[in-house]
Amino acid sequence: MHPTSPDTSTLIGRNEIDDIDEILAIAAPGVSDLLHAVDQGGRTTFTWNYRKDRPPLEKLYSKAKQGQWNVETDLDWDTSFDREQIAFDLLDTMPQVQALRDAARGDRSCPLHGWDDSRFADLAWEYQTYGMSQFLHGEQGALVCTAKITEQVPWIEAKYYAATQVMDEARHVEAFDRYLAEKIQDSYACNGHLLLLLDDIINDERWDMTYMGMQIMVEGLALASFGYLCKATREPLLKKMLRYVMSDEARHVAFGVLSLKEVYDGMGATEIRERQEFAFEAGLRLRDRLFYQEMWARLDVNPKAMLTWMRANPVETNLWQAALFSKIVPNLKKLGLLDTGDGWLRDRYTEMGVIAFEHFEDTSTEFAQFDITAERYPEHA
Repeated sequence: MHPTSPDTSTLIGRNEIDDIDEILAIAAPGVSDLLHAVDQGGRTTFTWNYRKDRPPLEKLYSKAKQGQWNVETDLDWDTSFDREQIAFDLLDTMPQVQALRDAARGDRSCPLHGWDDSRFADLAWEYQTYGMSQFLHGEQGALVCTAKITEQVPWIEAKYYAATQVMDEARHVEAFDRYLAEKIQDSYACNGHLLLLLDDIINDERWDMTYMGMQIMVEGLALASFGYLCKATREPLLKKMLRYVMSDEARHVAFGVLSLKEVYDGMGATEIRERQEFAFEAGLRLRDRLFYQEMWARLDVNPKAMLTWMRANPVETNLWQAALFSKIVPNLKKLGLLDTGDGWLRDRYTEMGVIAFEHFEDTSTEFAQFDITAERYPEHA
């Protein structure tokens, strides 16, 4: 367990960042709750300055226009789909499931002890189903948040780019929803920790907080998650879909980094500390989402017993969860948030076990590696 300082415990509402009872107390919304209303903070801002003074954002806008794709026509939805084969393929390619299987075989205290490969293949399938479901809900959150950014950001280049991201996010929601409905034929409700974070992002009246919460935190974790699943899956439709989504998402994260660097360079210490605290809260909510409590319950595994065992036995699955912060931490460092104010955020991310990713490449330039324009239009490459 990691005890928190008094100021930290006030922020997160618990005395230990790994308090399993408190983590599990945040439940997903009920299946009958089809609508979720949130009070939106902030004011709509018009700008009469149409001069474009930010070439990096203008370049991103140009890339976004070139990178548009169509869920219906660019993806082959008639691709054959063998649920059992895909589940066993995922068992071969998902390190966290392999690590759990290997650990469970030799540890009678593990709640998964005695499972055969068929049950671990089911676990791999549920990991994918759960992850895809949270991608869907997170993408709708991004759709709403980017519309808010379009309203509030004062720069015309940012309004142009954010408008293209609204279209991107609508496309992603369409793609994930169709894949879950037609191929997987199953889904999970929005995780409670993710929903609380989306509420906080939308409710905050400061437009840069919406930027950071969505573009840096949620989209940063999503980009790493998409890359992981894209590498793991052998199913061609999903692999191509994730490849296209990642091309969009990398631009989205770069949009946040490029925009916020300018804003945060001019902020005072008090304002920066507020952003650091928000980055910590958001990071902890995203980490807590990765405990998959709803998935374990569906598999008839006691979530508390499973999470307790996982915390006491840091097998590779814990390392995999931490690795999903590989896009968030270097981007926060690029923005100057890790070390400002005597390194307050650095200390918090060290407690969370994710600080090692600070030296990874930030996404302000990395987005070019994900570009699919040459892939889709080789004649223009």
